Amino acid sequence: MSVLFYRRPDYVAKLPGPMNLAQCQVYVERTQKHRRAIPPELSFENIIQNRALPPCTLQDFMDYLVYVSHDAENLQFWLWLQEYTKKFYSAPPSEQALSLPWTPIDPPQTLGQDPSQLPSRTFDKQKIGVTQYEINFDQQDLPMSPAFDKQSFTSGVTNSNRSANESVEDAYAQAGLKWHSFTIQPFRSEINRVISHYLAPNAPRELNLSHKSRAAVLHALQHTTHPSAFSIVRDMVEGTLRGQSHPNFIRWSICNGNKPRVLFVRNSGIAHVIGAIILAVFLVLSGRSRWWRLFVVPLFLIGFSIGVAAYKGLCVIVHSTHSRGLRPWEQFGDAASLTSFDADDEATLSTDEVYSMSHRSKRAISMDTFGTSNSFDHELWVEKYKKKPLLQRIFTKQIWVQDETIRLLQDRIVIQSYIWSLMLTIPLTALIVALPVFHVI
Repeated sequence: MSVLFYRRPDYVAKLPGPMNLAQCQVYVERTQKHRRAIPPELSFENIIQNRALPPCTLQDFMDYLVYVSHDAENLQFWLWLQEYTKKFYSAPPSEQALSLPWTPIDPPQTLGQDPSQLPSRTFDKQKIGVTQYEINFDQQDLPMSPAFDKQSFTSGVTNSNRSANESVEDAYAQAGLKWHSFTIQPFRSEINRVISHYLAPNAPRELNLSHKSRAAVLHALQHTTHPSAFSIVRDMVEGTLRGQSHPNFIRWSICNGNKPRVLFVRNSGIAHVIGAIILAVFLVLSGRSRWWRLFVVPLFLIGFSIGVAAYKGLCVIVHSTHSRGLRPWEQFGDAASLTSFDADDEATLSTDEVYSMSHRSKRAISMDTFGTSNSFDHELWVEKYKKKPLLQRIFTKQIWVQDETIRLLQDRIVIQSYIWSLMLTIPLTALIVALPVFHVI
């Protein structure tokens, strides 16, 4: 990996429209061109297996997908499918025999048609009868709000489960699948929950699938609970994670400052370079000795070095201690990211899940297979961060970068910025010194 020409992984933009295999192949091909930008220690497998240290742990990857990329449902679903596959093949052979591997066949004529042309069932959320509650954030120990009573909420369990089942049935109906799935098959209830969370239209963590792909996987799940029924979705989700989410996450993790800090440092570098040019013009026009013009050297060196580093997301001052600035959602503690629920969330969660989640942060809940939607607009830190003064956003608290590979990549970028600074400063200074003396000022 060349020090002078090392580049972070290129940003892989999302392609428009729902996920499809051709799109995922484009992601993978783009990533293959820049494999050397991601060391083996930060490979997709190591991140998923949580072998890296902060800021590249699995939780950090999930945070990036929730708060930056806004597609955490892909990783949440993929992690569940990995565990489900292990669990399925650990089941007794007699149970596995009830769910044979899925082999794609010609689907029914209604499969994949425009849902507007198919009869669909709708239900009134107000008839579900799910009890609303809220969390009181004002108290230090964060108890449940008086508006929430666990005992009274128990009465909503039956309606909540019925709502989840209706969500599954509605998904089948919109896909043109009119008969019920086999309930005797193993893990059928878990499959139904996955459908209501990830595959049903308007699900809390709905995957970005086309109607045709959604109908195909629902058609498979109607026949079997075998992991092969998810093959279409699995390939698309994994392709997106490997080819788009993972490279962007590594690129983002290399940065040691938030956006305000990086912009501030970048503008400071530009200001130093402009200051050096102004000083050079003044010295040339003032008729002073050429040796005075060497005073532009430190301004050029500082300006180019911090500017090049900031262009790649690094602040050289923060890097001197191998630290990084806290992310906005990390600056106020877990209490500021406690989650709240709406009726749609409650409809897909059991009473115990809702009761336990009320005391947990959004970051912790995001690692759960079945949880709330990944929206974070209601979290307390969002409003607090908006009210934070600009200077405090720029000079935020810092934390040590634990992952050695990230530190090495940052060292490489900073050394690269110093080299480029010298390469630009030397010829510019030589040109300025060589200019004739003018007695204008």
